[in-house]
Order: sequence, then C-alpha cells, then structure tokens
Amino acid sequence: MTTTRAHTRPIRVGGVTIGGGADISVQSMTNTDPHDAPATLAQIERLRAAGCHIVRVAVPDKAAVPALAAVCAASPLPVVADIHFDYRLALDAVAAGAAKIRLNPGNIGAPERVRAVADACRRAGVPIRVGVNGGSLPGGLLAQYGGVTPEALVEAALDQVALLHQFDFEDICVALKASDAPTTVAACRLMARRTQLPLHLGVTEAGTRMRGVVTSAVGLGALLLDGLGDTLRVSLTADPTEEVAAGFAILRAAGLYRRGADVIACPTCGRCRIDVIRLAAEAEQRLAHLTRPVTVAVMGCAVNGPGEARRADAGIAGGDDAGLLFCRGEIVGRAPQDKLLDALCDLVEHL
Repeated sequence: MTTTRAHTRPIRVGGVTIGGGADISVQSMTNTDPHDAPATLAQIERLRAAGCHIVRVAVPDKAAVPALAAVCAASPLPVVADIHFDYRLALDAVAAGAAKIRLNPGNIGAPERVRAVADACRRAGVPIRVGVNGGSLPGGLLAQYGGVTPEALVEAALDQVALLHQFDFEDICVALKASDAPTTVAACRLMARRTQLPLHLGVTEAGTRMRGVVTSAVGLGALLLDGLGDTLRVSLTADPTEEVAAGFAILRAAGLYRRGADVIACPTCGRCRIDVIRLAAEAEQRLAHLTRPVTVAVMGCAVNGPGEARRADAGIAGGDDAGLLFCRGEIVGRAPQDKLLDALCDLVEHL
C-alpha cells in the first residue's frame, strides 16, 4: 500500500526542497565544538557519507559566528543555524551564509526582534524553522494549558507563524517536539489540520540508542503513515551518524524509502540450520554499497524460506548440509553452508 502524503508548501534549504511533495529529507545536528570549524566540517563530511541531507549547527554565542561562516562556506550539506535567546545571532548567521535559521518561539524575545530576523532572512532568501520544544514553551502557555500539551505546542507555533506572516515572511517550516511520542504525534496531527506549512518531524530528548530509536520509530512512524512529515531528525544520545541511519530505517519501514539493500531475516528459533544472526548482519555489510532497491532475505530453515520470504528479490534458507537460494519464492540453487553467503551476494549482484 502506498501512503498518500499531505500537500504542504515547499521551501528551499540550499539545494534541498522541503515540502511540496519532495522526498522526505533526513537531518542531523553536529555535536562538535561550534567554535572549531575543522572538527565540525569533518563531522559534516561523515554525515554526508552516511546519507544526511541537511545539517544543523549550534550558534551559542558571538564567538562561534566566524566558525559558522567557515563551515557554511565549505560544507557539502546545507547548514541550519540553531539559534536560542539572542536574535542578533540569527542576523549574524544569515550574514555568515546559513541556508536556514531555526528559531524557538519560547526564547527569542519581543516581536521587533522577530521582525529583524524575518527581514534579514527575506533579503537573503533564507527560510525559517519555527522549532517548538516541550521544554521551552512560553510560560503563559504552560500556565494556560497546565503543562506541555499538543494544544500548547501548536498555539506556540501558530503564534510565531502569525508574527512572521505579519512581517510578510512566508518561507516557514514548523517542528513540534515533545519528549514523548504520543504528545508529539497529537501535536503534529493538530498542526497539519491548521496549516499547510511543511513539517519537520522528531521526538526531542528521545534518549540513548535503543530507547531513542524505538521512541522515534513509534512517533515518526505514526505520522509518516498518516502521510505527514516533510523532513525529519531522529534525536539520539549517540553519534550523529547513527541518527541518519535510524532516519532511513524508519523511512524504509514506513514504505517511503526504496534505495539499496533491504535485508529481512527471520527471528530465529530451534529450527534454524544456519547462523541467521551472523549471516544477516554480514549480508547487510556486504551489500551496503548497493544503490538500487533490492530486498534480500536470510531465513533459518525451509519452513521460513522461499514461501514466507516470497516478496524478497533474492534470499537464502538454511538446510542440514546445504542451503537453498531463491528468487521471489522460486528455488534457483543450493550451496554448502560455508558458501551460502557468498552465493547470496553473487546472486544479488547479478540480478
């Protein structure tokens, strides 16, 4: 089944389109010292190699602006400047060449400050992401709604969007992030009913690798299957390249990314005749260079072999002395167990 995506207004972040039916882009954020341009650029290159489309860089103070300018000048990815508290840093970031500005309505200050940022971004052709986090909602909204609620997140975003519109600024993307999936999902669904602005998806403070990926998969997956979301970041307490890998895995699971090898494997049981865990992991590594879409199955026995993995373009199933090779449910050969992975990779390469 194909998910029908919601129509949103497109914006351009450097060479990447967000919204308007464009492919969903995957983002991450550097965690290097923002005053250290070489270290930040080195990490951005690793993110690019991992498939990242857009990178966000913190701008904590005036001293970080020269490094930001150097990063923007040399980065292979569009750079989003992450701004909090001091609107003047947003003005500096635009001048430094940032492709997008992230503002938090909970801490950016008076309307005149927002106007100054909007004017600078309009002149430079730079879009603004209104990034609302549960941890930084304006105090009045927290009191009004009794805490971090979907309605409070949406109202904070809409207030800032209305202010930007008042200042004749239209190139806006919105993110509404709580630290739990249900609140985030409800907020994004509500926002999508109120506006056609492109949505940046993410669950903030999702946690360490296992917890963070699961929480993000639940939240982002629900929204993606609703047809919502134009760009995303999986927030992990881990190396940023892992965020990128998780983002693509979530898109793939939602049926929104078809590129490279998708290795499916049985969950193992007492019928297994091969080391499915090792072989599936090795198959992923050996086929990681592929760019064309292909589904590859590693199955432990004939019970879960060609029949259950019938949708796979190529696969193997374990046997007592030799394993089966199959394509789309049809047996195409056999190979000794110690040659089974080689035979599978050869089969995939020659499909």
